[in-house]
Amino acid sequence: MTKGQNIAYVRVSTVDQNEARQIEALEKHGIGKWFIEKVSGKNTKRPQLQKMLEFVREGDTIYIHDLSRLARSTKDLLDIVEQLQAKGVHLVSNKENIDTNTPTGKLMLTMIGAIAEFERANLLERQREGIAIAKKQGKYKGRKPVNVDKDTFTAQYERYQKREINKGELAKILDVSRPTLDKLIAEYAV
Repeated sequence: MTKGQNIAYVRVSTVDQNEARQIEALEKHGIGKWFIEKVSGKNTKRPQLQKMLEFVREGDTIYIHDLSRLARSTKDLLDIVEQLQAKGVHLVSNKENIDTNTPTGKLMLTMIGAIAEFERANLLERQREGIAIAKKQGKYKGRKPVNVDKDTFTAQYERYQKREINKGELAKILDVSRPTLDKLIAEYAV
């Protein structure tokens, strides 16, 4: 196997978070190429992650600060690792001290990924339970409903259907997020 490049993948979930801590922790590895993004890790359809997966070549080593930066579910993590292994690329995680170049590293990766997914599922379950209790006590009202004038929506939606504007522009005109726009389309455009 050829000696490749050292590559870093850094991810924070929101634009408010700072990636400096991860960058500082990874600099010691002599990184030749950085892939940095501010986006949720809920799925693998992340622009910089996809670019990195396309960029890497046999012999390269990808350094991450911790496994949660790469994937949120065991399945996604193992899928990514499988893609990397098929290309002959190694993965090293600082925090968990894992190197997929070793059998022990491969085993630990699988176990830690499963534990991380279990913890996330438990956190979401506790969150749902807390919301249910707050709703019973009348303390949780949920998000305020988005009110869009039906006539405005209809006029702009017609423009969208005629391809005069795209979906992003429609959301901007109506001053709503894309997921909210999808809900509005489902409600109004019946």
